Amino acid sequence: MTPQEHIAELTDRLNYYNHQYYQNSVSAVDDFTFDQLLAELAALETQYPEYRRPDSPTARVGGTISKEFSTVYHRFPMLSLGNTYSEEDLVEFDNRIRKGLNGREYDYVCELKFDGVALSMTYENGVLVQGATRGDGVRGDDITNNIRTIRTVPLRVPRGGGEGQGRVDADHPVPPALFEVRGEGFLPLAEFERINKEREDIGEPLLANPRNAASGTFKQQDSAAVAKRRLDCYLYSFLSDSDVFRTHEESLIAMKNWGFNVSQTWRKCADIKEVMLYINEWETKRFDLPLGTDGIVIKVNRYDQQQELGFTAKSPRWAIAFKYKALAASTVLNGIRYQVGRTGAVTPVALLTPVLLAGTIVKRASLHNANEIERLGVMLNDTVFVEKGGEIIPKITGVDLNRRTDQSHPIVYPTTCPACNTPLVRKEGEANFYCPNEQGCPPQRQARFEHFIQRRAMNIESLGEGKIELLIDRGLVQTPADLYALTSADLLGIEKVFEDEETGKRRVVSFREKTVENILTAIERSKAQPFRNVLFALGIRYVGNTTAERLADYFGSMDAIMNASQEALLAVPDMGPRIAESVVEWFANVGNQGFVNRLRAAGLQLAGEKKEVEREGDTLEGKTFLYTGTFANFSREDLESRIAANGGKVLSGISKKLNYLIVGENAGPSKVEKAQKLNVPMISEDEFLAMLTV
Repeated sequence: MTPQEHIAELTDRLNYYNHQYYQNSVSAVDDFTFDQLLAELAALETQYPEYRRPDSPTARVGGTISKEFSTVYHRFPMLSLGNTYSEEDLVEFDNRIRKGLNGREYDYVCELKFDGVALSMTYENGVLVQGATRGDGVRGDDITNNIRTIRTVPLRVPRGGGEGQGRVDADHPVPPALFEVRGEGFLPLAEFERINKEREDIGEPLLANPRNAASGTFKQQDSAAVAKRRLDCYLYSFLSDSDVFRTHEESLIAMKNWGFNVSQTWRKCADIKEVMLYINEWETKRFDLPLGTDGIVIKVNRYDQQQELGFTAKSPRWAIAFKYKALAASTVLNGIRYQVGRTGAVTPVALLTPVLLAGTIVKRASLHNANEIERLGVMLNDTVFVEKGGEIIPKITGVDLNRRTDQSHPIVYPTTCPACNTPLVRKEGEANFYCPNEQGCPPQRQARFEHFIQRRAMNIESLGEGKIELLIDRGLVQTPADLYALTSADLLGIEKVFEDEETGKRRVVSFREKTVENILTAIERSKAQPFRNVLFALGIRYVGNTTAERLADYFGSMDAIMNASQEALLAVPDMGPRIAESVVEWFANVGNQGFVNRLRAAGLQLAGEKKEVEREGDTLEGKTFLYTGTFANFSREDLESRIAANGGKVLSGISKKLNYLIVGENAGPSKVEKAQKLNVPMISEDEFLAMLTV
């Protein structure tokens, strides 16, 4: 088999596995085998880039860096919809449709109005060739590389045996040679919660809501970062120069059959009464969906009738959006519980008189921080308004001052930690108060263990469900390093009864023989976790999984990071002053140094494997480089590889030893300024490329 044939065979096979998994919920192959095949394909594409197909599944993991997004002019304008909150307005809309069609029969298709980002995707000969944002409706941004990371968006649509203009067979419609689909890109609620949990864990500000998070993600310049967000997309519109379908209903069915992710919540409605029933049905049912919704879109079903009804300057006359009113409730704020996180951040949680909201009983709501309490002007025993932010997390949005009584009194934010009584601190420019007692504060200690054993860190299974709390309670562990000294004799037979504060239900956590065996096996297995996981497991504030990977790749070992100055850390791609300062402070702590040394003694991986560099030449021999910004032709990893492959060396910081600073788009001003002071030559990306060809 030739390399071209091998690449084609792997591409087709992996695309088939993806289609089975994401469209048919069938795991045709196990994860390990899939990952091995994907790695094999990626290696072949690197060796033979001329044979890489545009529908390659390696696009799903990203890796392309975009210096900027080019402008795309939409072949068909992406118009906005008129909207209403009134059922009376819907009746009036229906009257206009009846009048516009001179009383002829018509029906509607109703779809949920998803709360995401409008996207347009163009296919030529079955292959995805362009993805774009809505923009102003006439032109948007080309975000093709980012859209390719969405695993439910087909990179290729099978066109069967027909290669014509897509004439419809009622059972087997054929995609035309050129067509466009539109849909709503979104960040699933579960993914939004996962990301916010991680951000809270490392001390980063939380994302405001899934819609804004999705919008920001689609505009990121690094498609590999986009891929990690696990975005999704529901398709709801088909467009083509040829008359492929008679009705919108037919197009939805065909798109689903072609492999597009069409939400099966749509319904054909015979008249406006059925539309009303659909609206009422989904008013609360929509909260069970994996994304936020804020209304219903009603469209005339037949395309010829849509054309007859036409458009206004801003929107189609044949469609309208019904918006649900924001669901809110009022209840009494009875008290505040202050929770302490792993980084010591103290977060106020409102304790409410239970109230029904969006189909669930709400007893707690977020108050974020002291600044938010002051902004709201809320007092204890006030009647407050509660909404579901992004329809996920209940939050207090205001105070009913008309119902304030003499029983209301100001909230006094604590000055000491609610868990250990240590005086709280607040860094300049930050909203949160922190407990600085990292080692002795019980919830911080508990959370550090939970962070250490999680899957993306040391992946120590079988230690959930209260087991860590039991180990701490019995004095068997003080830091995660103590886990590696545990023996069967320490664990066997210990148990504790836990009682749920809300329900009063009791459960027993006990260490039986099989449990102990599983725990010790998982602890031993964790010693093989790669260096980047160990670095993430340390729990350094602001160092998330991605930052840990970059630090590990850049420095190569724990010792190199421990000895790195703040200046050297700032040379790492996307490393800001706040993260660099946090890393330096963490490793300067004597207790943390001892913790790392105990992990070293236990046999954990404190260095990464050096990748062998395949030499291309020696044109950069003896020269040193550093770079800043983003580049049109290279990811940062590619740039470093090319420098090394041609005999050059990448330094960790700007000094008089540096020969060249490669300056890309959005270059870091501090690096540029220091290079100017030291008279370090600065070159562009094109000048660097010219050096390779000398």
